[in-house]
Amino acid sequence: MPEYHLRLKELPTGDQPRERLAALGASALSDAELLAILLRVGVRGASVLQLAQMLLAEYGGWPGLLNADYLDLCRRHGLGSAKAATLKAALEVGRRMLITGHDERFQVRSPADAATLLMVEMGHLDQEHLRTVLLDTKNKVQQIATIYIGSLNSAVIRVGEVFKSAIRHNSAALIVAHNHPSGDPTPSPEDVLITRQIVEAGKLLDVDVLDHLVIGRGRYVSMRERGLGFAT
Repeated sequence: MPEYHLRLKELPTGDQPRERLAALGASALSDAELLAILLRVGVRGASVLQLAQMLLAEYGGWPGLLNADYLDLCRRHGLGSAKAATLKAALEVGRRMLITGHDERFQVRSPADAATLLMVEMGHLDQEHLRTVLLDTKNKVQQIATIYIGSLNSAVIRVGEVFKSAIRHNSAALIVAHNHPSGDPTPSPEDVLITRQIVEAGKLLDVDVLDHLVIGRGRYVSMRERGLGFAT
């Protein structure tokens, strides 16, 4: 029997994503329905809901779409440049809202708070990224800065680069984070060495290095909690 997919116009009115959103609120919609609303205008010849389901499956959900290359999305059948731009913009808005909060900047109270800001995106990167989360005196996020992209080692990293943005923003503290593309967040001996160097530099520059998070796929390790690279 051939597979059968309902197009949006074939769904009962109450089951169409926009009508469901109006009646029940956005939180009641599935990921595919939310994505279908973003893609609705200008999609022809195929079920927009089916297209949304395929994109989420192909790119591994929202994190994969957030990191997807814009030009690759443009070339995807059923999208095009306008809808790809709408999608990328909407996902970036969501990422920034997570960082800033609704009424005030996000406050980091624990390693888990910092990981919440970073894991959705960094857990799915295919290269190592070293980033800093810059914090004010109340541990509220000022900025997240990307310092390095590529294989990280102590011979490549200039510790001064880690603090450049922090000094420019007059940050009181920072959290260092990098990802392991393998998905395993277990810190390496090189990670411990880099952490120790960054912590010592922070003392000289009067910028408190609160933690170094190693991000994996759905997991993270706080090197401060493990006592790795931080004086006990």
